[in-house]
Amino acid sequence: MNFKVKDIDISSGGVMVAVINQEDALKLTLHHGDRVGIINGKKHAHAIIDIAENVKTVPLGQVGLFEEVLTFLNVRHGSKVKLVLEEKPMSVHYIKEKLIGKRLNSHKINEIIKDIVAGKLSNIELTYFVAGSFSRKLNSKETVALTKAMINTGEKLKVKSKIIVDKHCTGGVAGNRTTMIVVPIICAAGLKMPKTSSRAITSPAGTADTMEVLANVTLSKTKMEKIVNKLNGCIMWGGAMNLAPADDKIIKVERPLRIDAEGQMLASVLAKKGSVGATHVLIDIPVGIETKIHNKRKAKRLGKRFVTIGKKLGMNIKYMTSNGNEPIGNGIGPALEAKDVLKVLQRSDTRPLDLEKKSVIIAGKMLELSGKCQKGKGELLAQSILDSGKAMSKMKEIIKAQGGKIINASDIKVGKETFDLIAKKSGKVKDINNHVISNVARFAGAPADKKAGLYLYVHEGDMVVKGQKILTIHADSKEKLRFAKKVLSLNKGVRIK
Repeated sequence: MNFKVKDIDISSGGVMVAVINQEDALKLTLHHGDRVGIINGKKHAHAIIDIAENVKTVPLGQVGLFEEVLTFLNVRHGSKVKLVLEEKPMSVHYIKEKLIGKRLNSHKINEIIKDIVAGKLSNIELTYFVAGSFSRKLNSKETVALTKAMINTGEKLKVKSKIIVDKHCTGGVAGNRTTMIVVPIICAAGLKMPKTSSRAITSPAGTADTMEVLANVTLSKTKMEKIVNKLNGCIMWGGAMNLAPADDKIIKVERPLRIDAEGQMLASVLAKKGSVGATHVLIDIPVGIETKIHNKRKAKRLGKRFVTIGKKLGMNIKYMTSNGNEPIGNGIGPALEAKDVLKVLQRSDTRPLDLEKKSVIIAGKMLELSGKCQKGKGELLAQSILDSGKAMSKMKEIIKAQGGKIINASDIKVGKETFDLIAKKSGKVKDINNHVISNVARFAGAPADKKAGLYLYVHEGDMVVKGQKILTIHADSKEKLRFAKKVLSLNKGVRIK
């Protein structure tokens, strides 16, 4: 049946959705959630049906198309398309199998992932897949199959090197912007490190948000390949490219449910690494009360799973545990974290030494893992590259290649509306709460407002005196500053005893 296209200016975020009037739906015996094919010439989109209850929303004889369908079919408002009925894809039956506890083979998992990428599954069906993988747990075979399916349904980076290194942190620590220091160290050492990073989900800044203060992070895959092959590395936003696209769609479902299925997390991380061709990967697992991993026993078990799954994927993976009980660095928020990074690279007297130390440890382990130096010599090599200025020179090249101009910490602007938290008594800093500090920075406007966040003057174990400045909140508006101050006043972000 032919329909006229109506552009309804709505995006689903991934799933293909079409809307028809309830009278047309009655004629075609269609119900909410049924499948239809929308055809324009040789292009065929598989869409989920929604039904409009009045002609104002979608008139008779018209089909309202979400942005994903419009883009895929390359049609505009007023175009003519053909609508055909379709059956539910087999992947829905495979998802049901997982829900009742059956193990899925690689073919079934591959079909599920292909349908996720193609937008054939509704959000409800995708949610059931996530829930089934969480409650029924993915074993090693399923996790390997899921990782391979995620890699194979997206683009793959082409880098000319037998050894490609990468890193990942399981998260939960405010600041912790080690990647932006590690990448230039590794690249200056002559190794390839094409780094694709994420934007913040629940934190005040992701690596991509922070790098964006200095340079463009949304370049094409072709441009990324040119930069990496010329300069050895880059720092880009993974979401700007079609690398393991199923992962981003799964994460969108996990986020509101706060579900973090271990098998899917392993596949998510390793699919991103596999899509850039990584051969040697270091996994940083922060352990702390507010991190994802609360004790070293769980960290060790997770680390071993990374190693095992990585081996089956042809990756040499090592893991390390780190202290996740407090923020790393001084700045929290994109601009403030970017300042910290450049201060370390520029060897400033006011650089955050804890951020430098952790970055050197990570880079050192990666240099050893890749065979660039002997075991036990990695940190010395990493520190010498940093001290010599070679890492900063490499970072300047990367920033320039990615279209950036800022190369000095002093050139980075931060929010002008400020509030200082002053110590009410003398004593020792006993605790700095990652969760509270992150929330304060987010209420100040980070990461959407790049200049917003907070700056810490102390760390756990430091002695302070009454009247000393503990932290400064930065915001772009008085209203957001007020929100951040309220969050800080209601929670003990910094505890002094």
